[in-house]
Amino acid sequence: MTQLAIIGGTGLASPELLQVHAQENVHTPFGEPSGPITRGRLFEQEVLFLPRHGYSHHLPPHRVNYRANIWALHALGAREIIAIAAVGGITEAMGPGVLAVPNQIIDYTWGRSSTFFEDDLDHVTHIDFTEPYCETLRQRLLQAAACAGVEMVDGGTYGATQGPRLESRAEIQRMQRDGCDLVGMTGMPEAALARELALCYTCCAVVANWAAGKAEGEISMTEIEANLKGCMVDLGRVLGAL
Repeated sequence: MTQLAIIGGTGLASPELLQVHAQENVHTPFGEPSGPITRGRLFEQEVLFLPRHGYSHHLPPHRVNYRANIWALHALGAREIIAIAAVGGITEAMGPGVLAVPNQIIDYTWGRSSTFFEDDLDHVTHIDFTEPYCETLRQRLLQAAACAGVEMVDGGTYGATQGPRLESRAEIQRMQRDGCDLVGMTGMPEAALARELALCYTCCAVVANWAAGKAEGEISMTEIEANLKGCMVDLGRVLGAL
């Protein structure tokens, strides 16, 4: 049974070194996932892979079916999930090109289907979310980065916003006051859903740009894409070491 799943974010619709064995369409009680689940080998490790935004990158963050994605990976045998996420940097250590493994999250999203526990219940279920990421997998990622000679920031708070628009300067200022180091649009409810299914889940954040107001001028997709392209080389080395 395949234990490890990778959820690809912006910039990682399909790992170049993934040897594809099969693609499986999984129909879930919560609708269709972002696409077929790819089963293959990455650096000699059996993995499951799913691009969060679809293989053609057509699903905006607020329209991703997070419940179907997590359910489908779990149904195919995933017990650990590494979620790749392109983010903006808020605090000084989180500049463009940085890889980080956050240890906390703040949810600013709204209107998303955020739990498996809402219909036809025998009892109300509450999960503990004190530590939203799996510490064991976090440490393995950090150790892999050290082995690969890739600098990776340990810790930080991910602020999950609704999207698909980028944030205003004032919103980023508020998030920094709240303690956020990173801003992204897909961290929730993904992390909480994984916890509900007792999956070991961690985020590998790829800083693609400074958040609004942290650098001069407008944020451009050209800048974001260029930074992501450079980061994917280091990310591949980390996954290889893992």
